[in-house]
Amino acid sequence: MRRTRSGVVTEPRERRRSGASGGRRQAAAGHLVSMAGAAGQHLRGAHRRRDPRLGAEPGLGACYPGLLLSEYQGLVKHTGGCHCGAVRFEVWASADLHIFDCNCSICKKKQNRHFIVPASRFKLLKGTESITTYTFNTHKAQHTFCKRCGVQSFYTPRSNPGGFGIAPHCLDEGTVRSVVTEEFNGSDWERAMKEHKTIKNMSKE
Repeated sequence: MRRTRSGVVTEPRERRRSGASGGRRQAAAGHLVSMAGAAGQHLRGAHRRRDPRLGAEPGLGACYPGLLLSEYQGLVKHTGGCHCGAVRFEVWASADLHIFDCNCSICKKKQNRHFIVPASRFKLLKGTESITTYTFNTHKAQHTFCKRCGVQSFYTPRSNPGGFGIAPHCLDEGTVRSVVTEEFNGSDWERAMKEHKTIKNMSKE
Protein backbone atom coordinates (compact mmCIF):
# COMPACT_ATOMS: atom_id res chain seq x y z
CA MET A 1 0.00 0.00 0.00
CA ARG A 2 1.09 3.61 -0.58
CA ARG A 3 -0.54 6.90 0.38
CA THR A 4 -1.07 9.66 -2.25
CA ARG A 5 -0.97 13.37 -1.67
CA SER A 6 -4.74 13.40 -1.43
CA GLY A 7 -4.54 10.87 1.38
CA VAL A 8 -6.11 8.02 -0.66
CA VAL A 9 -4.52 4.64 -0.11
CA THR A 10 -3.87 2.73 -3.33
CA GLU A 11 -2.43 -0.67 -4.26
CA PRO A 12 0.86 -0.98 -6.12
CA ARG A 13 0.53 -0.94 -9.92
CA GLU A 14 1.84 -4.49 -10.26
CA ARG A 15 -0.86 -5.82 -7.94
CA ARG A 16 -3.58 -3.87 -9.75
CA ARG A 17 -2.47 -5.27 -13.12
CA SER A 18 -2.27 -8.78 -11.70
CA GLY A 19 -5.78 -8.54 -10.24
CA ALA A 20 -7.26 -7.23 -13.49
CA SER A 21 -5.63 -9.91 -15.65
CA GLY A 22 -6.67 -12.58 -13.16
CA GLY A 23 -10.26 -11.39 -13.40
CA ARG A 24 -10.10 -11.52 -17.19
CA ARG A 25 -8.69 -15.05 -17.06
CA GLN A 26 -11.46 -16.18 -14.73
CA ALA A 27 -14.10 -14.64 -17.00
CA ALA A 28 -12.57 -16.32 -20.07
CA ALA A 29 -12.42 -19.67 -18.27
CA GLY A 30 -16.04 -19.33 -17.26
CA HIS A 31 -16.99 -18.59 -20.87
CA LEU A 32 -15.16 -21.71 -22.10
CA VAL A 33 -16.86 -23.87 -19.49
CA SER A 34 -20.22 -22.46 -20.57
CA MET A 35 -19.46 -23.20 -24.23
CA ALA A 36 -18.32 -26.74 -23.41
CA GLY A 37 -21.48 -27.35 -21.43
CA ALA A 38 -23.66 -26.14 -24.28
CA ALA A 39 -21.76 -28.28 -26.78
CA GLY A 40 -22.11 -31.31 -24.54
CA GLN A 41 -25.87 -30.79 -24.30
CA HIS A 42 -26.08 -30.47 -28.09
CA LEU A 43 -24.13 -33.71 -28.67
CA ARG A 44 -26.11 -35.60 -26.06
CA GLY A 45 -29.33 -34.43 -27.68
CA ALA A 46 -28.12 -35.50 -31.12
CA HIS A 47 -27.17 -38.92 -29.76
CA ARG A 48 -30.63 -39.43 -28.32
CA ARG A 49 -32.24 -38.68 -31.68
CA ARG A 50 -30.28 -41.37 -33.52
CA ASP A 51 -31.35 -44.97 -33.98
CA PRO A 52 -29.34 -46.80 -31.27
CA ARG A 53 -29.16 -49.95 -33.43
CA LEU A 54 -27.26 -48.02 -36.08
CA GLY A 55 -24.85 -46.51 -33.55
CA ALA A 56 -23.71 -42.93 -33.86
CA GLU A 57 -21.49 -41.03 -36.21
CA PRO A 58 -18.02 -39.80 -35.12
CA GLY A 59 -17.96 -37.06 -32.51
CA LEU A 60 -20.91 -38.33 -30.54
CA GLY A 61 -18.93 -40.68 -28.31
CA ALA A 62 -20.26 -43.84 -29.96
CA CYS A 63 -19.15 -47.22 -28.64
CA TYR A 64 -20.16 -50.86 -28.81
CA PRO A 65 -22.71 -51.35 -26.00
CA GLY A 66 -22.66 -54.88 -24.63
CA LEU A 67 -19.38 -55.81 -26.35
CA LEU A 68 -16.78 -56.33 -23.62
CA LEU A 69 -13.06 -56.26 -24.26
CA SER A 70 -12.85 -60.01 -23.68
CA GLU A 71 -15.37 -60.57 -26.47
CA TYR A 72 -12.98 -59.08 -29.02
CA GLN A 73 -10.80 -62.17 -28.74
CA GLY A 74 -10.94 -64.14 -31.97
CA LEU A 75 -12.62 -61.27 -33.84
CA VAL A 76 -11.27 -58.69 -36.25
CA LYS A 77 -12.62 -55.27 -37.15
CA HIS A 78 -13.89 -55.18 -40.72
CA THR A 79 -14.82 -51.90 -42.41
CA GLY A 80 -16.97 -51.41 -45.47
CA GLY A 81 -19.71 -49.47 -47.17
CA CYS A 82 -21.63 -48.72 -50.33
CA HIS A 83 -20.22 -47.84 -53.76
CA CYS A 84 -20.42 -44.04 -53.60
CA GLY A 85 -19.02 -43.84 -50.06
CA ALA A 86 -22.05 -42.17 -48.48
CA VAL A 87 -22.59 -45.19 -46.19
CA ARG A 88 -19.68 -46.48 -44.11
CA PHE A 89 -19.67 -48.97 -41.25
CA GLU A 90 -17.43 -51.15 -39.14
CA VAL A 91 -18.20 -54.58 -37.75
CA TRP A 92 -16.44 -57.02 -35.44
CA ALA A 93 -16.54 -60.58 -36.76
CA SER A 94 -14.34 -63.55 -37.44
CA ALA A 95 -11.71 -63.33 -40.18
CA ASP A 96 -13.21 -66.63 -41.42
CA LEU A 97 -16.69 -65.75 -42.62
CA HIS A 98 -19.71 -68.06 -42.82
CA ILE A 99 -21.85 -66.71 -45.65
CA PHE A 100 -25.50 -67.49 -46.34
CA ASP A 101 -26.65 -67.55 -49.96
CA CYS A 102 -30.43 -67.20 -49.74
CA ASN A 103 -32.76 -68.00 -52.66
CA CYS A 104 -35.91 -66.24 -51.45
CA SER A 105 -37.64 -64.02 -54.00
CA ILE A 106 -35.73 -60.83 -53.17
CA CYS A 107 -32.36 -62.33 -52.20
CA LYS A 108 -32.27 -64.27 -55.47
CA LYS A 109 -32.83 -61.11 -57.51
CA LYS A 110 -30.26 -58.99 -55.72
CA GLN A 111 -27.79 -61.82 -54.94
CA ASN A 112 -28.01 -61.15 -51.22
CA ARG A 113 -25.10 -63.13 -49.78
CA HIS A 114 -24.40 -62.14 -46.18
CA PHE A 115 -22.99 -63.11 -42.79
CA ILE A 116 -24.89 -62.37 -39.58
CA VAL A 117 -23.65 -60.54 -36.48
CA PRO A 118 -25.27 -59.26 -33.26
CA ALA A 119 -26.28 -55.60 -33.40
CA SER A 120 -23.74 -54.78 -30.67
CA ARG A 121 -20.86 -55.68 -33.01
CA PHE A 122 -21.96 -53.31 -35.76
CA LYS A 123 -21.51 -49.54 -35.91
CA LEU A 124 -22.65 -47.18 -38.64
CA LEU A 125 -19.89 -44.62 -39.14
CA LYS A 126 -21.70 -42.35 -41.60
CA GLY A 127 -24.73 -42.28 -43.84
CA THR A 128 -27.76 -42.25 -41.56
CA GLU A 129 -29.47 -39.74 -43.85
CA SER A 130 -28.37 -41.61 -47.00
CA ILE A 131 -30.11 -44.88 -46.14
CA THR A 132 -33.58 -45.91 -47.27
CA THR A 133 -35.44 -49.13 -46.50
CA TYR A 134 -37.56 -51.55 -48.52
CA THR A 135 -39.86 -54.11 -46.89
CA PHE A 136 -42.49 -56.53 -48.18
CA ASN A 137 -44.65 -59.50 -47.08
CA THR A 138 -44.05 -59.85 -43.30
CA HIS A 139 -42.01 -56.60 -43.22
CA LYS A 140 -39.64 -58.20 -40.70
CA ALA A 141 -36.64 -58.02 -43.01
CA GLN A 142 -35.39 -54.45 -43.38
CA HIS A 143 -33.64 -54.16 -46.74
CA THR A 144 -31.58 -51.01 -46.24
CA PHE A 145 -29.60 -49.52 -49.09
CA CYS A 146 -27.93 -46.28 -50.16
CA LYS A 147 -30.32 -43.80 -51.77
CA ARG A 148 -27.57 -42.51 -54.04
CA CYS A 149 -25.83 -45.57 -55.50
CA GLY A 150 -28.39 -48.26 -54.61
CA VAL A 151 -25.94 -50.64 -52.94
CA GLN A 152 -27.07 -52.73 -49.97
CA SER A 153 -23.99 -53.19 -47.82
CA PHE A 154 -25.93 -54.41 -44.77
CA TYR A 155 -29.52 -55.10 -43.78
CA THR A 156 -31.71 -56.56 -41.02
CA PRO A 157 -32.54 -60.18 -41.91
CA ARG A 158 -35.87 -61.79 -41.17
CA SER A 159 -34.04 -64.73 -39.60
CA ASN A 160 -32.27 -62.45 -37.10
CA PRO A 161 -34.22 -59.21 -36.56
CA GLY A 162 -32.00 -58.43 -33.56
CA GLY A 163 -28.84 -58.38 -35.67
CA PHE A 164 -27.45 -57.37 -39.04
CA GLY A 165 -26.66 -59.20 -42.24
CA ILE A 166 -23.39 -57.89 -43.73
CA ALA A 167 -22.51 -58.19 -47.41
CA PRO A 168 -18.96 -59.63 -47.53
CA HIS A 169 -18.41 -58.17 -51.00
CA CYS A 170 -18.88 -54.69 -49.52
CA LEU A 171 -16.04 -55.06 -47.01
CA ASP A 172 -12.71 -53.33 -47.53
CA GLU A 173 -9.84 -55.61 -48.50
CA GLY A 174 -7.34 -56.99 -46.03
CA THR A 175 -9.32 -58.44 -43.10
CA VAL A 176 -11.06 -61.53 -44.54
CA ARG A 177 -9.01 -64.72 -44.33
CA SER A 178 -11.49 -67.25 -45.73
CA VAL A 179 -15.11 -67.58 -46.82
CA VAL A 180 -17.43 -70.57 -46.55
CA THR A 181 -20.78 -70.26 -48.33
CA GLU A 182 -23.90 -72.16 -47.28
CA GLU A 183 -27.02 -72.24 -49.42
CA PHE A 184 -30.19 -71.34 -47.52
CA ASN A 185 -33.56 -72.35 -48.97
CA GLY A 186 -35.35 -69.06 -48.37
CA SER A 187 -37.95 -69.94 -51.01
CA ASP A 188 -39.36 -72.33 -48.38
CA TRP A 189 -38.48 -70.02 -45.49
CA GLU A 190 -40.52 -71.49 -42.62
CA ARG A 191 -39.32 -75.03 -43.27
CA ALA A 192 -35.71 -73.94 -43.75
CA MET A 193 -35.73 -72.01 -40.46
CA LYS A 194 -37.25 -74.97 -38.62
CA GLU A 195 -34.64 -77.39 -39.96
CA HIS A 196 -31.59 -75.15 -39.55
CA LYS A 197 -29.81 -75.69 -36.24
CA THR A 198 -27.88 -72.43 -35.76
CA ILE A 199 -29.01 -69.57 -37.99
CA LYS A 200 -31.63 -68.15 -35.63
CA ASN A 201 -29.05 -67.72 -32.86
CA MET A 202 -26.40 -65.91 -34.87
CA SER A 203 -27.45 -62.46 -33.71
CA LYS A 204 -27.31 -63.40 -30.04
CA GLU A 205 -24.42 -62.30 -27.83
